[in-house]
Amino acid sequence: MYKVIGVRFKKAGKIYYFNPLDYDLDEEDYVIVETARGVEYGKVVVREREVGENDVVLPLKKIVRPARSEDVEKVEENHLEAQKAFDIGLVKIEEHQLDMKLVDVEYTFDRNKIIFYFTAEGRVDFRNLVKDLASIFRTRIELRQIGVRDEAKMLGGIGPCGRMLCCSTFLGDFEPVSIKMAKDQNLSLNPSKISGLCGRLMCCLKYENDDYEEAKKLMPDVGTRVDTPEGPGKVVGLNLLERLLQVSLTEEDHVLEYTLEEIMEPEKKLVHSIK
Repeated sequence: MYKVIGVRFKKAGKIYYFNPLDYDLDEEDYVIVETARGVEYGKVVVREREVGENDVVLPLKKIVRPARSEDVEKVEENHLEAQKAFDIGLVKIEEHQLDMKLVDVEYTFDRNKIIFYFTAEGRVDFRNLVKDLASIFRTRIELRQIGVRDEAKMLGGIGPCGRMLCCSTFLGDFEPVSIKMAKDQNLSLNPSKISGLCGRLMCCLKYENDDYEEAKKLMPDVGTRVDTPEGPGKVVGLNLLERLLQVSLTEEDHVLEYTLEEIMEPEKKLVHSIK
């Protein structure tokens, strides 16, 4: 087992684990850590705990020290310098006539590198742009192409539900979302109804998907013939969340709603309890 604390470097960013050494750190504390990008400033979001070897990436990097007041000032100064670098980046991209959209600019804590995040339809030859930027800032330059989901996560916004985007507020990682999830939930397949600001399927389609999949295993398919207290019928609709079935009676031209316990498939009683 390994002692670790979880550190996040951006709001709703991925959580990385570090060796806390002998520091007494609590959630909401800020720390200085050594990462693959260099020295970074992060926020403790998971208190000290023990995890197995399969839950961490070894070798486990160590906390350098708790953050001090001068570190906070340095971070704020880096943000201001990043805003200036963003404006310069926009000008240089236009000068080089590159088909790319600059999304964000970030200084590493120790200022050993500036990262320019951008989106583009395809590959972009930005070698001359990097040389130009390096001559201005006199430090290492990295241009990182990101997807439209990452762009939405960085910029934020308000989703169709009227709340701030999940990806920019609490989602650490993106999970795969498929059109099948929308079908299973009986949602309109109109792209404008099930797509987020990024133009991709909404992340929230994933939230209740496991419950829908479990319900589908318990309930008969649409078109299945069943016996009801009112006589034989055919399943014409499903309410998966409430575990209800809409059944059309074969001898009467109307639809009734039943729970799983109230109907029987031929030669097979459905006895699954409603959860």
